[in-house]
Amino acid sequence: MKNPGEALVIEEIEVDPPKAWEVRIKILCTSLCHSDVTFWKMKAGPAAFFPRIFGHEATGVVESVGENVEEVKEGDLVMPVFSANCGECRDCKSTKSNNCSIFIKHKYRQVMPRDGTSRFRDKNGELLHHFLGVSSFTEYTVVDVSCVVKINREIPVDRACLLSCGVSTGVGAASKVVEVETGSTVAIFGLGAVALAVAEGARLCKASKIIGVDLNPEKFELGKIFGLTDFINPANCGDKTVSEGWGKTVILGVEMHGSPISLNCYDLLNGRSVCGSLFGGLRSKSDIPLLVHKYLNKELHLDEFITNEVRFQEINKAFELLEQGKSLRCIIWMDN
Repeated sequence: MKNPGEALVIEEIEVDPPKAWEVRIKILCTSLCHSDVTFWKMKAGPAAFFPRIFGHEATGVVESVGENVEEVKEGDLVMPVFSANCGECRDCKSTKSNNCSIFIKHKYRQVMPRDGTSRFRDKNGELLHHFLGVSSFTEYTVVDVSCVVKINREIPVDRACLLSCGVSTGVGAASKVVEVETGSTVAIFGLGAVALAVAEGARLCKASKIIGVDLNPEKFELGKIFGLTDFINPANCGDKTVSEGWGKTVILGVEMHGSPISLNCYDLLNGRSVCGSLFGGLRSKSDIPLLVHKYLNKELHLDEFITNEVRFQEINKAFELLEQGKSLRCIIWMDN
């Protein structure tokens, strides 16, 4: 991607060997998340780095490793994950945060975190920026070992890549952040892929009522697969607002324009709370393997999130489908 909003171009690039604490991965398949689209359109601000290689949901095989890398080796099936988990810092050892304090300062991950340089060059030798420390829209990528998760080879690679962002974020938000209790009620606003993953997480936590709120009633039928029990179209609520009641509100995803949030202090006094969440409160290296296990045990739905598949040469079609609202997750298969 050379400029914001332009069609992605496929060209030959140079990918450097991994340095110390780094892993070079051959990408097998990747999927398109709405965060890719958000940053793709970003024309200004601290996150608008171009030219750039997008993509952050993927599965691949370790091609080579740098010095000091011991937890994975050549040939291992892995997922590169934007949410770092070094396992050594105070936050990684705390039960109160999943933000790795060593890497959180590198918020947009446009370069490698340890030495501040890129591993990508175009055919003219010019620097290409990374994306969220992953950059999976390429045949080979280089990722810090803190962002690499080794996974069970029994899971299909296309299902696995869904767990590197969207599905894990939604399931984790229900189970880790909200800590949905058996018999509780959950309301989900806007039924995209991450929201349906929240429904799936609430279902796994045995919520008794899972309400989907969306302007498109067609999404209710799909949502039933993931546990939705009720549907509300806010356009049909009349004078009654859909925000009545008390409870905990969790905000997920990246809002493109950085709009401020307005809160009424009386609502807070009446028992409401609002919080944000990164990666659904999950720790990538310990929690993703558990979700893989749940899928292999037929507890966790993943198959139904895949609505489209394209070859890498058709990557712009994946963007079109997502923007048109015709795709939850489109799998992009890399050519051998």
